[in-house]
Amino acid sequence: MTDPSAEILAPQQPGFPVPPRSQRSEPFWEGCRNGRLVLPCCSACGARALRAFHVCSQCGMQALAWEMSAGRGSLYSWTVVWRAPHPGFATPYAPAVVQLDEGWWILSAVVGCAPEALRDGMSLQVEFHPASDEVSLPYFRPVRI
Repeated sequence: MTDPSAEILAPQQPGFPVPPRSQRSEPFWEGCRNGRLVLPCCSACGARALRAFHVCSQCGMQALAWEMSAGRGSLYSWTVVWRAPHPGFATPYAPAVVQLDEGWWILSAVVGCAPEALRDGMSLQVEFHPASDEVSLPYFRPVRI
């Protein structure tokens, strides 16, 4: 039997269920395919958005824009999944909420460390891994200082 504490969190291998794509979110997916984290914001008021929008929740304008993030941030919240909800997922994995330095919040997963090493405020950097032939996903790895 494997010692769970010896596990290192890793990206999912292609073949697990991937998130749905839409025409509105295509700049995000295209950015991920090219190794860039491109996220939605409002060009009228500058509000950072959780996802592509029709109308800005802050100012009410229809001013969707996309900006590139440096992909650096900190770990805000996480859990470690030991029992996969679908046979396509490998465990353990750590879904996480990451607060990016520019003000966005993103739901992703942490890779490159043991589950017990996860800490509130841990510095993270984005990296991209293929989820299928068409989709790459952003994951976050601890920054070694």
